[in-house]
Amino acid sequence: MKNASDRSKVGILGGGQLGRMLLQAAANYHVETFVLENDPECPAAHLCNHFTKGDIKDFNTVYNFGKGLDAITIEIENVNIEALEKLEAEGVKVFPKPSVLRIIKNKILQKQYYKEHQVPTADFKITNHFAEITEMESFLPAVHKLGEGGYDGRGVQIIRSKADIEKGFDAPSVLEKMVDIDKEIAIIIAINEKGATAIYPPVAMIFDPNLNMLDYQLCPADLSKQTLWKVEAVALAVIRNFKSPGIFAVEMFVDRTGDVFVNETAPRVHNSGHHTIEAHYSSQFDMLWRLMLGYPLGNTEFILPSVMVNIVGADGYSGDVIYEGLEEVLKIENAFVHLYGKKQTKPGRKMGHVTILSAEKQDLLHKSNKIKNNLVVKA
Repeated sequence: MKNASDRSKVGILGGGQLGRMLLQAAANYHVETFVLENDPECPAAHLCNHFTKGDIKDFNTVYNFGKGLDAITIEIENVNIEALEKLEAEGVKVFPKPSVLRIIKNKILQKQYYKEHQVPTADFKITNHFAEITEMESFLPAVHKLGEGGYDGRGVQIIRSKADIEKGFDAPSVLEKMVDIDKEIAIIIAINEKGATAIYPPVAMIFDPNLNMLDYQLCPADLSKQTLWKVEAVALAVIRNFKSPGIFAVEMFVDRTGDVFVNETAPRVHNSGHHTIEAHYSSQFDMLWRLMLGYPLGNTEFILPSVMVNIVGADGYSGDVIYEGLEEVLKIENAFVHLYGKKQTKPGRKMGHVTILSAEKQDLLHKSNKIKNNLVVKA
């Protein structure tokens, strides 16, 4: 039996910026941290107690990494699930459970899960080969999503008409009917091993149309009470059917009639929750440590409204990173800069984020525009 003075041993599969911020929160707890990642120069490498260079998709590597740990979590879904299943069977706590990762890792299984549990989601069709898309012209406009392998906007194509069909994928994919979107929302929910939940206020997400990834977001989202209740109820329905502890980010569309549709779910800490580090009493990263270490759930209320701006590599620049305009951004009142420690930049690569706190929405929007106009990631 573990003594109270012994530190829990917790591993993270993946060493990117999510692992980095999770380790920064770990400094507040009595925990010994382990990271498995192929790149010894990754953002999380120097912050953990123990770093292992290895492939998170390889069975033996993941199993050997995890077998001496008390708990293990992920910062990306593309991990070896079979190894996590074996570790779970041997008593290692896995957050979230491997059964959840099997569903979420594959967008086809994820959509079928929503349909099975009567979770509202856009109508969809499954395609296994490119030729099948040509037979579905009447279903357009739609979004084609690779079943596996897509990330940060990659593996997604918008097919509005017959002329766009050539953009589709020749691999197992989901063809999802386009929704007449009024707002794109994300809501993060924590659930512990006893089934108790803590819900963060939803955020409104604004996407970069060229990169098809998050540009900036506002918290709390401007929703009517009725829509807010729908968003929370639908998100809870998604995660409760997983029957797994963990942190889940549920991304949704709100259409122009106020109906809510689940887009995708992430079974981990998420880009849409980065603002919680400064803007909320318990951040998403702090909350995950509370879950893994068996502590009470944290307070999800916001301290002040916030905007979070993603900092990405500028077009036309690849190589050793240079942050132009950083000093100007650091002069902005209540602006908190997070650089992820990546040495190399390339167009569209996530390099950091800035969170701004203010009681005034217009002040948040003004300062977010100032950041986007001043801070440029070059090489």
